[in-house]
Amino acid sequence: MYDYMLDTFIAVAECGSFSKAAERLFMSPTAVMKQINSLEKHLDLKLFERRPSGIRLTSSGGIILRGAAFMIEFSERTVSEAKRAERSANIFCIGSSLLNPAKPFFELWYKLNSSFSDFKLNIVPFDDNGILSEVSSLGGKFDFLVGVCDSKTWLDRCNMLELGHYRKMIAVPREHRLAKREVIDIEDLYGETLMMVKRGDSWANDFLRSELEFHPKIKIEDTRQFYDLSVFNRCAETGNVLLTIECWRDVHPGVVTIPVNWDYTIPYGLLYSLEPSENVRRFIEAAKMLINNEVFPE
Repeated sequence: MYDYMLDTFIAVAECGSFSKAAERLFMSPTAVMKQINSLEKHLDLKLFERRPSGIRLTSSGGIILRGAAFMIEFSERTVSEAKRAERSANIFCIGSSLLNPAKPFFELWYKLNSSFSDFKLNIVPFDDNGILSEVSSLGGKFDFLVGVCDSKTWLDRCNMLELGHYRKMIAVPREHRLAKREVIDIEDLYGETLMMVKRGDSWANDFLRSELEFHPKIKIEDTRQFYDLSVFNRCAETGNVLLTIECWRDVHPGVVTIPVNWDYTIPYGLLYSLEPSENVRRFIEAAKMLINNEVFPE
C-alpha cells in the first residue's frame, strides 16, 4: 500500500545518521543512502541536508516525515480492515495457545456448525508470552479466543461469553514431597512458598489470596501478572508450589497438578472483540441460546 522507502526515510530522520539507521534496519549504509537518493529523485525534493557533522531534515523533509507516519498507519489499518472483511464472509479465525487452547470453542462449534455450514475455521497459534497484546488483537488477528478470565485488564479489552468454571489446584515439581498425593489440604502447604499472581486484577484470585493470607505458615510469592510457560519453569526449577487450574494439568512435564480440598474456581469463556462483526455477533447469540438450554460441565 506504500513504498517501503518511507520506512528507511523515517529511520534516517529518527536516527539522524545513515549508519545508525542501517543498524536499525539491518541494511548496509550504502543501501540506505541509495534508497534515500531514490526517494528524493522520485519526489523531486531534497529531504536531507548532508553536512560533515551529520545530516538533518530540510523543511520539505519535515513535512514528508509528518505525512509518512500517517500514510503507513493508514495503509496498515486499511489492509487489516480489508482482511477482516474478506474473513468475515465465511471464515472464523480462532486463536489457540498452550495455556489458552481452542478446544472449548470446538465443543461449541460441533453443536452449532449446522447453522454456520458455509463457514470454515482457521486456527491461529500464538504465544502466551504477550497475551495482553493477543487479547487486544480480537477483531483483527482473531475472531475468538478461549481464555480463563476474570482479569479486569483483559475485560477492558474484550467481551467474554462465560462457558463455565475451572477448579483451582496446586502444581508442584515431580520430586516434591506432595507430588504423590491425590488431594491435599491447605495445611499441607505450611512451610511452602506459594506462587500466585499479585492482588488487584482478578476477583477470584484476590478472594483466594485473602484466605491464604490467614495462614502465616504459607509464604506467598508474586508471579508475573499473566501466566506463561516461564511461570511453570520457575515452579519446576525452584521447588516452589504454584497456584494453577485443572485445565493446565499437562502443560509442563516437570510438574504435577493436585486437587485441593477447597471450592475455589475461576471462570473461563469465549473472548471476542468489543466491536464484533455481524457474523461474530450471530455466533455469540447462537451460543447464548445453546448455553441457556444446556448445562456445561463445571
